[in-house]
Amino acid sequence: MGRSSLGKFPMKPNIPDTTEQTMLERVDAAAMLDRTLAWSGIQSGTGNLDGLARQAQALADAFSALPGDIRLEEPEPITAIGTDGSEMPLTRGKHLVVSVRPNSNRRLLLTGHMDTVFPADTDFRTVREVEPGVLNGPGLADMKGGISVILEALKVFETSPAAGDIGYDVMINSDEETGSAASAPLIERLARGKMAALTYEPATLPDGTLAGARGGSGNYSLIVTGRSAHAGRNPQDGRNAIVAAADLAMRLKALTYDEMSVNPAKIEGGSANNVVPDHAVLRFNIRPKTLKAAQHFDLSLSLMLEEVSAEHDVQIHLHGGISRPPKPIDEKAEKLFSAVQDCCEGLGLHYGRKDTGGVCDGNNIAACGVPVVDTMGVRGGAIHSPDEYMIVESLAERAKLSALLFHRLALGALDAREIAR
Repeated sequence: MGRSSLGKFPMKPNIPDTTEQTMLERVDAAAMLDRTLAWSGIQSGTGNLDGLARQAQALADAFSALPGDIRLEEPEPITAIGTDGSEMPLTRGKHLVVSVRPNSNRRLLLTGHMDTVFPADTDFRTVREVEPGVLNGPGLADMKGGISVILEALKVFETSPAAGDIGYDVMINSDEETGSAASAPLIERLARGKMAALTYEPATLPDGTLAGARGGSGNYSLIVTGRSAHAGRNPQDGRNAIVAAADLAMRLKALTYDEMSVNPAKIEGGSANNVVPDHAVLRFNIRPKTLKAAQHFDLSLSLMLEEVSAEHDVQIHLHGGISRPPKPIDEKAEKLFSAVQDCCEGLGLHYGRKDTGGVCDGNNIAACGVPVVDTMGVRGGAIHSPDEYMIVESLAERAKLSALLFHRLALGALDAREIAR
């Protein structure tokens, strides 16, 4: 059935109609919980390739319920800097992609990640109830619960007569927790031409508040090469790489201001106390709030490296860069947030929005010019810690929210919406 036979979008879009009510009644909360618990039992830290392979296959089996093509994409080659300053390859897991109605003129991108921050040897393995309706367990909120929301919402949306009017890609990557370097090109490729995107990170607050604007993030390594010498006999012949790295760290920290924070995180290098160190690696992170701040930092860093190299007579090699561009809220994003708010109101769910300094794949999607709401996953908290928890009732809540939103986007919610808030 085409869009024209369904009529125009309702004058009061926040009130679910009969078709929507019928669709939402199909959400299976028990099945969602069973899936999430099973997936939580698979240890899938970013570096745990065996666990990621098991998780990817479990997801492929589950998403086969959708009427589309499923494939596992190879990760992009990436490198890291070792403590000795050498560049070495990093191996990441495969990424899951599901494509439904790829020839549709109106398509969505839905993203999540299968990796967690917990390594293969973690002691945080079991799920326990910390209070009625609240479960503590690895990856429940961040974000295996969110992946379960994606699947359930799409399954019930596919029962709607409007489903044929829109297509979508689902991308579940394996390296989000370490910056998505091995999936960034895939995200960019899939985002191209999409009308909107949704990412299923957990809600910003336990009440369901969504993330609004986000700052950016970049990780860098500076490899400093000096000259060794005896610390007692001829120190003047040495060029101290540790001192140069420390100078860099102080200068970098001085670049912090309202729109930019810089965190020098680690200096590695040196050997015996009686040897002038000829090698150091300085690792640091930046958090620009705006694109202008990020551009200003690039220029400042370039000048800084020239100055320190000349003053200390050392060589400095730069590795890394901004992996998550800042994500402002533009007019298109405001329209998408407004559509989400209408759905929340129709379902009697709390709607709130809060800007945050945290980053996710939503940053990368927004940088492609696609409007995105990137905290459509479950309600919970204490993520990235052994206290991570998920509020169980939010599984069904958020599945209904997404299914309702898919339905309304299929009917043209963004096509005619005015920004009213």
